[in-house]
Amino acid sequence: MMIASEIETAIRAAIGPQEDFVALHEPTFQGNEWEYVKECIDTGWVSPVGSYVDQFEEKIAEYTGAERAVAVNNGTAALKVGLRLVGVEEGDEVLVPALTFVATANAVSYLGATPHFVDSERRTLGVDPDRLDTYLDRTTEMRGEACYNRETGRRIRAVVPMHTFGHPVDLDRLADVCDRYKLEMVEDAAESLGSTYKGNHTGNWGRCAALSFNGNKTITTGGGGAIITNDPALADRARHLTKVAKKDHPWEYNHDTVGYNYRLPNINAALGCAQLEQLPLYLENKRRLAERYSEEVDRIDGVTFVDEPEFGRSNYWLNAIMLSAEKAHRRDDVLAQLNDHDLMSRPAWKPMHWLPMYEDCPRMDVSVAEAVYERLLNIPSSVFL
Repeated sequence: MMIASEIETAIRAAIGPQEDFVALHEPTFQGNEWEYVKECIDTGWVSPVGSYVDQFEEKIAEYTGAERAVAVNNGTAALKVGLRLVGVEEGDEVLVPALTFVATANAVSYLGATPHFVDSERRTLGVDPDRLDTYLDRTTEMRGEACYNRETGRRIRAVVPMHTFGHPVDLDRLADVCDRYKLEMVEDAAESLGSTYKGNHTGNWGRCAALSFNGNKTITTGGGGAIITNDPALADRARHLTKVAKKDHPWEYNHDTVGYNYRLPNINAALGCAQLEQLPLYLENKRRLAERYSEEVDRIDGVTFVDEPEFGRSNYWLNAIMLSAEKAHRRDDVLAQLNDHDLMSRPAWKPMHWLPMYEDCPRMDVSVAEAVYERLLNIPSSVFL
């Protein structure tokens, strides 16, 4: 158990003395949260109609540099609507990383489309654009302006890069691949609020992107998400669809398509507005914690800290360490000791093609994703540590 003890010692040295159980990522409320939420309760404006929803959308757009933001009730809803907006429909395939949270693949399935799993690269933990390019060149054919899977005959409509634990994907290179194969890009930026790629916030390379404000994210609205885009027409369509496609009228219920009841309630948006005010401080604290982890963990033989790629700045939503191939068999020993000693830790998500509902989906060789799952551990990452 020597390596487990060394890792525990490194974590405790980085986070400092902690008397109680240390969660993986807890929310913190130290600003105007109670004041804003209480205003919603006192005035009765708790539903999706309210001034805080408008404020929150404006602040998210301003912070990310996107032209528009549409607040919804969770990140999965944001991704599902984003995929529909770019034309994904029943019978299509969508390229999704094998190493991701299940919601990424689920959003594709909700539209009647099929997830097509692709591999990650070690430096970003996200989609590997070079290997994807080679794979698509070998396995697809262009029919006019559309890309088709030669084996299944289905159209490949889009790619969903996910910025894993806040580390940006190589977006310029992936955009080149999308252009070559006429694929829409919808960024799964659920984990990357505060992360930048070459100086610009993630979420600005695809037609749209999905953010998440779940209770364990860098900022939280309790539950919640947002679609961000630089296409005003697409934003208008997103707002319409997420308001059950109801046409504006003083009293009539006129709906022009099948829409979704996905709007973010005002009381949640109030919480989000207060959290956004604290975001610069949160990111500063998380970066300091990551630097301490890097210093402590990299002293251990066979263990490395997962750092941001050279072209990006990560929010370090979840800090992660990587065991060497020779130490991979000790992963569960480490996880057991850390969790038994009140340091919540977990592996990466099980690769999507290992889940029963997705085991028959098309996929490229995803050996890097599988290796990351076998070797990576997430460690405590709350902003107050």
